[in-house]
Formats: sequence, structure tokens, C-alpha cells
Amino acid sequence: MNMAVHDLKLPMASSAGFERFLFIAGAPRCGTTTLSRFLKDHPAVRFPALKEPHFFTQHDLRRLPDRELERRVERDYLRRFFSADGHRSIGVDGSVSYLYSPERLEPILRLWPDSRFVVSVRDPLTMLPSLHRRLIYVGQETIPDFANAWAAVADRAEGRKVPRACQDARLLRYDEAARFGTYVERLFKAVGRERCLVLVFDDLAANPAEQYGRLMDFAGLEPQPAVDFSPSREGQSVKFRWLQRVLKQPPGPIKERLGSEFFRKHHSRDGAGNGAFEMLMAVRRRLLRWNRTSAPIYPMPMALQREIAGHFTGEVERLGALVGRDLSHWLQPSRDLGAKLANGGPASARAEPYRRAYSQ
Repeated sequence: MNMAVHDLKLPMASSAGFERFLFIAGAPRCGTTTLSRFLKDHPAVRFPALKEPHFFTQHDLRRLPDRELERRVERDYLRRFFSADGHRSIGVDGSVSYLYSPERLEPILRLWPDSRFVVSVRDPLTMLPSLHRRLIYVGQETIPDFANAWAAVADRAEGRKVPRACQDARLLRYDEAARFGTYVERLFKAVGRERCLVLVFDDLAANPAEQYGRLMDFAGLEPQPAVDFSPSREGQSVKFRWLQRVLKQPPGPIKERLGSEFFRKHHSRDGAGNGAFEMLMAVRRRLLRWNRTSAPIYPMPMALQREIAGHFTGEVERLGALVGRDLSHWLQPSRDLGAKLANGGPASARAEPYRRAYSQ
């Protein structure tokens, strides 16, 4: 996506046009899409053209002097992803990769000292298979069975068994994705505990209205009426993984061209894009809908549950200490879980989170 949006000669976003930013920094598959939707229509909030620009993960700006930092952020971040809007002074960025590179967020505070950071966390036993299913859906993962994908993390850490279409091999490190204690602690140190809000997925699923109120209060925003509290991203899988990869992760030159047209449309005065581009995107949307199917429910073997629980026990204890929360109900393997899910019978309260894990 190399289009020079400056050539459009339109009002561009600047750092002075934002009072502060609110970053929904992660973690993936922990309700971040729901949190973004809570904010999307707020009259004071300005969203980027892409929900997850991942800008500060991709660019280490910590050594830049203040003037150069502001110039780079305005040119490569604000003017690329945000439109000018004097009535919306609170920027929102929902890049879940920020949790895993928290030190790179330090330059944000030099530009907007009052910025805030929100993290949502979840039981790794439900979060990881949900993440795996989502990566298959967006064309980044090619191993269809979560147990095999978990077994492949050592190879992937060494750069092996990484799909060509995968943009960042770190996405496939399931052994890292739920190290919440480590990454939340690093985030607190990087930006300050007082600037961070940690939400728990269990609470978001049980009482979204209450968590919406906490989010608005933390962000310093006025709650809005008629907020949609329904769950986001219901269970989705695909009929043909190869077709999904082509549609979601096209070859480099095609992706660059599509990105250029996307940003040209975003920054145009009337929101209109190239006619051929619009037609191509319409065909792509139809193919994506046709290729979509319900996510199958797979049992999680007890041995795998115990392995994952052992891997993350220390992380969950560390997270609980950081946020002052008893999370001992996480990482509890359930011996009858597989049978209940496989048979499609009534789910117990204990098994229900696992059903959501494979259906989200």
C-alpha cells in the first residue's frame, strides 16, 4: 500500500487535531471487536480506515527526536489512516498486536500524554482455539486441526511450517499469544498502570452493558443510548481454505494495488473509488460469503488441555496478581468436555465457554 495520499490535496489529519488516543491493544479473540463496536459510533471518536493499522508495532520510533516523531506519525499514520474531522478529537486504534510490543508505544505518550490503553484477556483454553479458527478464516493459518497447530509452534518459532501467505510468523505462536501476565506487566511498565484498563472476557460475555460503562468511564467519554451489546464475529469457518487465502491474502502486487484503491476511496471527497475496483471488490465479497460456513465444533483432548494449562499456569497467576483478580477458574480441564461438544448435547455452564471458543 504505497499510495501517496498527499497527492489528493484534501484536508489531512494532524497530531494537533487529536486530544488523545484510546488504544484497544489486545488480546486477539478476547472481545476486542466488541469493544471497538462500543466506540465506533460515538460522536467524539475518530476511527482509522482500517480497524487494526498495527503502525506502532511495525515501526520503532523511540529514538526519533520529537519533531521528527511528529512528522513521521502525521505522514505515515494519521494522514494514511485517518480523515480530518474537527468534531472528533479522540482517536481509536484497535491493533491487537500492540500488547505484544508494548515498549514501542512509548512515543505515543510524547505526542498525546493523556492517551489510554485497554486490554481484554481470556482463559487460554478458550482463547487459543478461537484464535486458531480466526487465523484460518483470514487465510493466515493452514493447519486445520488446533492440536496439530499447537504442536507446530516449536517449528514455527524457527521459521519452519509457516504458510507463505502468513504476514507475520508471530501470529502462529500460540504458546506466546496467551502469556498475559508477561505482556500486561510490560505494558504497565511501558505506559504506566494508571493509563491501562484490563477487562476480562468472562465479564464482557456475562454483562456487556456493565463493561461498556467501565470503558466509557475510563476513556472519559459520555455513554451513548441504544448501544448494540450483541456478540461479535459468530462462528465462521470456510469451505475451501485455498480460496480463502487467495481472497484474504492475495499476492503482493495485487494486494498493493487493492490497498492503494482502498485508501484512495477513503480519502476522496465523495467516498467514490475506481469503477473496476468497486466491481472487483463486489465479486470478492460475494465469493467470501459463498465460501463461509459454520465453524465445526471439535473436542479438545484432555492431554492437550492439561498441556496448555501447564504451559500458562504461571502466566495466569501473574496476571491475577497484577490486576487483583482471582482467575483460578481458568485453565481447568474438563474430562467430559469433548463428549458434550462432539454430541451437540446440552452444554453445562462449565463447557459453555469452550463452545464459544470454537464458535467465535
